[in-house]
Amino acid sequence: MRSHAIAAIPGDGIGIEVIDAGRAVLDVLAERDGGFRFEFETFDWGSARYRSAGALMPEDGLERIRDKDAIYFGSVGAPDVPDHVTLWGLRLAICQGFDQYANVRPTRILAGITSPLRDVGPDDLDWVIVRENSEGEYAGQGGRSHRGHPEEIATEVSIFTRSGVERIMRFAFGLARSRPRKHLTVVTKSNAQRHGMVMWDDIAREVAADFGDVTVDKMLVDAMTVRMTMQPQSLDTIVATNLHADILSDLAAALAGSIGIAPTANIDPERRFPSMFEPIHGSAFDITGKGIANPVGSFWSAVMMLDHLGEQPAAQRLMRAIERVTADPSLHTPDLGGKATTKDVTDAVIAAIRGDNL
Repeated sequence: MRSHAIAAIPGDGIGIEVIDAGRAVLDVLAERDGGFRFEFETFDWGSARYRSAGALMPEDGLERIRDKDAIYFGSVGAPDVPDHVTLWGLRLAICQGFDQYANVRPTRILAGITSPLRDVGPDDLDWVIVRENSEGEYAGQGGRSHRGHPEEIATEVSIFTRSGVERIMRFAFGLARSRPRKHLTVVTKSNAQRHGMVMWDDIAREVAADFGDVTVDKMLVDAMTVRMTMQPQSLDTIVATNLHADILSDLAAALAGSIGIAPTANIDPERRFPSMFEPIHGSAFDITGKGIANPVGSFWSAVMMLDHLGEQPAAQRLMRAIERVTADPSLHTPDLGGKATTKDVTDAVIAAIRGDNL
């Protein structure tokens, strides 16, 4: 029997609730399949640890999870801890420490869910956004001086390297090639950012020469928001910088019905380190403890994790179970306009997995 060692890092807020739900679903899935099992190890890293120990994760944290097959992550962030402390203290520390340079965010309208866009259905919105996840605007370069004085200075330096841009472009072109439409949109802002973004465009053109079967076009990021809302059917695979894709992927999730259903994979394509899978909704302390968090984002992230681990039949079975449940409006959580609870949705997905006709 195949065994997959998974580091479970629930983190903060509803992350704890949806990772618990995801683990329950994954265990039932493995039980039904019979060919593999999960060995979960839970790490209590997050804001609670920061309050008690002064750090969100221990100094040897990366070493403790380096040999895992994957990381199943919930969320990080708390109202009483500055956002930059939580983000850089845990999530980005893992992403950058393990060089998970490809952030992949699929977006489509699931069965039973209605897009806020008028007359837009599942056939019109089916995208994958590829986000450069290691440098760009989130490289962490810069500083502050003359603090508290009128002449105080803060700099935030975007870093674009040829190697970093080329590898994410090759990843995005390869992903576009694997999809039926073979279409890639390169997002840029080279009209105003005349150095890093111009290099981004140049390298995109160079890489495109090696993917003659992929249709490629280019969009300025501001115009891209218009295209996403007015012509969603014109898009398929999208590649953008760390900041641009971060923003566009949240918009994409909203256009597909709810940020609560959206998944993410932080991937090291070379598999030197474990990749990390997480819902994108954040810790959502306004609903923490109410039992109404939508677990679909964590389930869909688990689908991506299963696929990464080579368990494609199980991944497909879980995705079918998810869509069978979302197709029933009585199983919609409040973010989708319903009254279902986290437990309702989790129990329904588990029942679907155990069913004979899935």
